[in-house]
Amino acid sequence: MFAEDHANLLSATGINALIVVLVVLMHHEVLVRLSGLLAKMHSRHHFRLVVAVLGVLLAHTAQVWVFAAAYFFMHHADAWGSLTGNFNGSLLDCVYFSFSTFTTVGYGDIEPIGALRFLTGIEGLSGLVLITWSASFLFVKMQRYWTGS
Repeated sequence: MFAEDHANLLSATGINALIVVLVVLMHHEVLVRLSGLLAKMHSRHHFRLVVAVLGVLLAHTAQVWVFAAAYFFMHHADAWGSLTGNFNGSLLDCVYFSFSTFTTVGYGDIEPIGALRFLTGIEGLSGLVLITWSASFLFVKMQRYWTGS
């Protein structure tokens, strides 16, 4: 039993690492592409900022769905624990839980059990870092494109 727990924890750690690498690469790519798009736009500066904000929000939504898919897979695999509470096992419940965790709101109506808890911790940390990265990106873009008029 002890060796099986270690194997499950090791595999959960590997899954967590892959997910974090994926969402960080996704975020980097979105910000690079947004920067290029904003530089090429010939519209009003304020519209560029709206495009930047919408692009960042779409990126975060896609990242939440990546974590949600991992919750769904890990919850139904029986080896890594489960999600309990106000949870019916659906993908949409996983998305709701992922949004709550990514944004560190954490309502507490769904609770992770087992090795799945590590994914929730790393998602909260990743969400904090990625949201901060987005805020920094938007701040720089506002400095460049906000004319005050």
